Amino acid sequence: MEFKSKTFVYLMLLPVMSVVAFIVIYPTIGGIILSFRDYSIYSFGNVRWVGFDKYTEIFTDSTFLGVLKNTLIWIIGSVTFQFLLGFILALLMREPFKGRGIFTGFVFYPWAVSGFAIGLIWSWLLNGQFGIVNDLLLKLGMIKSGINFLSSPNMAMFSVILVNIWYGIPFFAIMILAALQSIPNSLYEAASIDGAGYFTKLFKITIPYIRPTLVSTILLRIIWVMNFPDIIYGMTRGGPGGSTEILSVRMINTVFYESDYSKAAAYGVIMVSILLAYTVMYLRLTSSKEVRL
Repeated sequence: MEFKSKTFVYLMLLPVMSVVAFIVIYPTIGGIILSFRDYSIYSFGNVRWVGFDKYTEIFTDSTFLGVLKNTLIWIIGSVTFQFLLGFILALLMREPFKGRGIFTGFVFYPWAVSGFAIGLIWSWLLNGQFGIVNDLLLKLGMIKSGINFLSSPNMAMFSVILVNIWYGIPFFAIMILAALQSIPNSLYEAASIDGAGYFTKLFKITIPYIRPTLVSTILLRIIWVMNFPDIIYGMTRGGPGGSTEILSVRMINTVFYESDYSKAAAYGVIMVSILLAYTVMYLRLTSSKEVRL
């Protein structure tokens, strides 16, 4: 009987596992194999095995360290402020107030829009010649001449990170707000009776209680941001002069401008390897026993 029940479970899982294998596993293995071959628009008729040549070409590229640096700045700058502002926003929306539903809708609206579309919209708003942002700043007397938000290497990365922060705040706000609503009010009532203040409750009750949610959302968001070229590609395509080019954008540019699919696949494998190492390290550092309150 037990054997039959296990067989039934496996049969029920088979359709889902088949879809996962077709959508995730097969392309992943195919991408890894492709990275060890010479496959480009110029070699369709002479595809050959080249081993680690594509990886050697990437690691010996003088701009590769700059791309890694841009990727690190992009991730840290975006996720840090997305988390802090999303956490504050979730705390504010936890308490009922008049017009809360409308306010919540406006807050979560950016999350419903395509990242590439957001990038295109902000590339127009931040345009150095006819952008609305420059026009408003000039009319308010805050600047004397237009700022080159996207055409200046010193301002471009700051601009795309700022847009990504605005775009990613709803993710943390939604996830943290859901976790906050699961905290029993009796814990806060007991803490108030003991004379605990707001910050004592925050650091002794709120944060420990929702810690698993914080750990998982930060992990997922870092993975997401590293693999998220939409905003950068919509705003700068990695320019000017590669100042906003991160690994995922470099991978796309390798396909479009170099037509080297094997090299692009190698960039993808490098990204997966970095994220795998980060995930293992992050989970080990953040793993702990369940918090007891």
